[in-house]
Amino acid sequence: MKNPLLKSVLLLLGLAALGFGARAQTTPAPETWTKKKAAKWFKSRAWANGLKLNVAESVDKVEFARQYTANKAWWDKAFAYFRDTNLDQLTPGKYPVDGDNVFAAVTENPTKEFANTNWESHRKYIDLQYVVQGAEKIGVVPIAKATVTKPYEEARDAANYSAEGKLYEAKPGTIYIFFPQDVHRPNIKVDGVDKDKKLVIKVRAAS
Repeated sequence: MKNPLLKSVLLLLGLAALGFGARAQTTPAPETWTKKKAAKWFKSRAWANGLKLNVAESVDKVEFARQYTANKAWWDKAFAYFRDTNLDQLTPGKYPVDGDNVFAAVTENPTKEFANTNWESHRKYIDLQYVVQGAEKIGVVPIAKATVTKPYEEARDAANYSAEGKLYEAKPGTIYIFFPQDVHRPNIKVDGVDKDKKLVIKVRAAS
């Protein structure tokens, strides 16, 4: 090549292309979670950051890992709220945590007979439900196995269903997490327990 200027330009372009290629190769790919990998992550409690409470073993661990890593800062604030707040002293009401991304609500109400409760799911927010005092049963079933009875309403971020799912007894010490694909039925009466105090933290769901 006789033109030294053109030769220099082509050389620089070539080096730039090589540099871009190197950067592209070192950019980390989105995390891929297998059941085995998610179970190991869950057991490690890397998500807890000093939180002593447990997350129920029934949680969808793959979805938990995916959602946590997608919005780690929000989840860390949610778990920090559980960790750093005197939950027994919280009065009923709503509490800000991180604007519209994370917020909390405390209720203290009688629990209900099964027939007086409803199956529900949410799209925009994930529920972290925790019984502070007392006890209640909570049902859960995959959304694919539920039949819609009341279509989704954006204003209340909820739809209702008919379904048959497994019931868990929620007591102090364990957080139950429900993702958009988890149809759940909270606030069911436990024999011998008439009411409970409950904290629900909402975390915005990643798409």
